[in-house]
Amino acid sequence: WYQRRVRGKTSGRGNLAMNINPDDGHVFGYTRGWAEGEQVGKEEEALTKDFLDSAVWEEPAEYIAIARHQNGTLDAVKVFRFTHWGQSLLTRFGLRKMNPGRQIVTDGGPIQEEVDGAAQNLKDDPIFSVDGDLAFNWAYGNNGARIVLTGGHLSEAHVNDDNTHGLGNDFACIPLQNKRLNDHWHHDISNIQDCPLGSCSEVKVQGKDHGKGAHFVSGPVYGNYAIYVSRDAPIFPKPGSQLDLRINVLI
Repeated sequence: WYQRRVRGKTSGRGNLAMNINPDDGHVFGYTRGWAEGEQVGKEEEALTKDFLDSAVWEEPAEYIAIARHQNGTLDAVKVFRFTHWGQSLLTRFGLRKMNPGRQIVTDGGPIQEEVDGAAQNLKDDPIFSVDGDLAFNWAYGNNGARIVLTGGHLSEAHVNDDNTHGLGNDFACIPLQNKRLNDHWHHDISNIQDCPLGSCSEVKVQGKDHGKGAHFVSGPVYGNYAIYVSRDAPIFPKPGSQLDLRINVLI
């Protein structure tokens, strides 16, 4: 979002940085795309397939919105203000931030949280079923999750339990170096669950965008998850709104 005056009101705009579709054949695992910020996908398919806008990824941001949507129609959103303003997502997810990783990047929880009354699959949604702040680059053992909520289970750094769940995950990587160990355990989205390695063998994930790991259980797609960033505007359109590459709001 950017701010400007429009007939006595302030107009803000948010820019689409990433879209995750957990069932489109491309995997945004922990080691793919986040640290490099290279372009993924086409603008005309930005809200239907995995997408990363390399230019937006480099924009300084003070606010971030995670918007769950159904074919571009918003059904749930959380907006947060970054604790340290003015850094880009390329900086926040880049190699310098990945070691030691485990950054809690917001404080005080979401400044906006809205869910459509008809929205489904909320009880274990990795963003909308848990409270707290955003944590980035959550490295633990040989695992990593790029975006998680502090209200969920956050594994200790030395614990290799495959039990922190969010967006952009891998259960077999060197998270401090952004290296994948094999192609079995990367996955777009895992739902909130208590399924520690050694005592649980059914990790519930959304869609089929995951590796060949025998413990993965492909489940329904709750929606696409779009990530927008802004420099100035603290609000996002309400559920039912139609999303686009750029989102304009009146404050």
